[in-house]
Amino acid sequence: MSGKTFLMSLKTLPLILLVFSLSLPVMADDKPELRYENALNFRIVNKGFADTEGDFTRLPAYMKDSVREQLWWLAGCSAGIGVRFATDSKRIGARYNLRYDFSMMHMAMTGIKGTDLYRLDDDGRWHYVNTARPVKDSVQHKVYVENMDGKMHEYLIYLPLYDGIRWLEIGVDSTALLEKPHIDNPRSGKKIVCYGTSVMQGGCATRTGMTQTTMMQRDLNVEVVNLGFSGEGKQDYCMARLMASIDNVICYVIDPVPNCTKDMCDTLTYNFIKILRDAKPDVPVVMVEGLTYPYAKYDSYFKDYLPAKNKAFRNNYEKLRRENPKNLYYMTTDGMTGAGEEGTVDGVHLTDVGFRAYTDKLEKILRKVLRKQLK
Repeated sequence: MSGKTFLMSLKTLPLILLVFSLSLPVMADDKPELRYENALNFRIVNKGFADTEGDFTRLPAYMKDSVREQLWWLAGCSAGIGVRFATDSKRIGARYNLRYDFSMMHMAMTGIKGTDLYRLDDDGRWHYVNTARPVKDSVQHKVYVENMDGKMHEYLIYLPLYDGIRWLEIGVDSTALLEKPHIDNPRSGKKIVCYGTSVMQGGCATRTGMTQTTMMQRDLNVEVVNLGFSGEGKQDYCMARLMASIDNVICYVIDPVPNCTKDMCDTLTYNFIKILRDAKPDVPVVMVEGLTYPYAKYDSYFKDYLPAKNKAFRNNYEKLRRENPKNLYYMTTDGMTGAGEEGTVDGVHLTDVGFRAYTDKLEKILRKVLRKQLK
């Protein structure tokens, strides 16, 4: 074959392949379409307020004009919120509509705008099943698992951390039962409320079930409300008053230092915590120091500045303790990123390793503080 003839044959190859593919028999899909139902028909967990602007947003609608525009945008992210249900379906899927279709260069898309499916097994523990990997579309569609045993089981879907959703539908086999959960897990009527920064919101967990708030919820069997706002955990007093209005709170976790200057830690902390204590004197408050970034060991500015911020924060803790030592606790930065300081993705935001280390340290305090409530 001459070179010219060979080139001509390459040019006609796509047409030949197209004709060939059109002539192939169409293989029928033996799996029928899933039946989808609105997630609002089931139990929404880890949500602090009922009167939100969207079904899966995190602040009451009336707060829109009371907070900064960026904080309100972040409140549209569904961080920490989950949907509980029970089904005997052999397949489980979901489809949902993203609010922002957001992305960041240092966080996995599965954490930003994916969803995680967990199952409550016979050992009484939640077990990870699968993740919805985001696609380039505002409407996401995922079958998490197939070929299950067809028995009734309890499930939980965690929603996006750094994006929000307008609606969510759960998909099951057409003949399967899809019901509200039969087991009260997490327990109703008991909430831990967590306030903080980008790390509290979930940056940069690889998936939505790997933040400290979602892990605490599974570990402690209580709802955990995520009020972390990236760059906006600035101890606004309106946020303290808002948190004080939440019913059934058994503990507050306050972690704002990374978003605050030294002066803010010095001047805002006392009143922020006091608002909570005055409103709910019997509810414990755990104050969390700001993370000491690994590079601060070598950067002379941050080596001095981060401890100075934490010192200002702790000074207010000690002042509050002198006034009333009851129900006030403190968590230091030591070991917060795990062994070898390997727990961050960029020196600041946590990896899954960091989130596990942070959660383990915090839970040691919470299990002592909440011994009676967690029985």
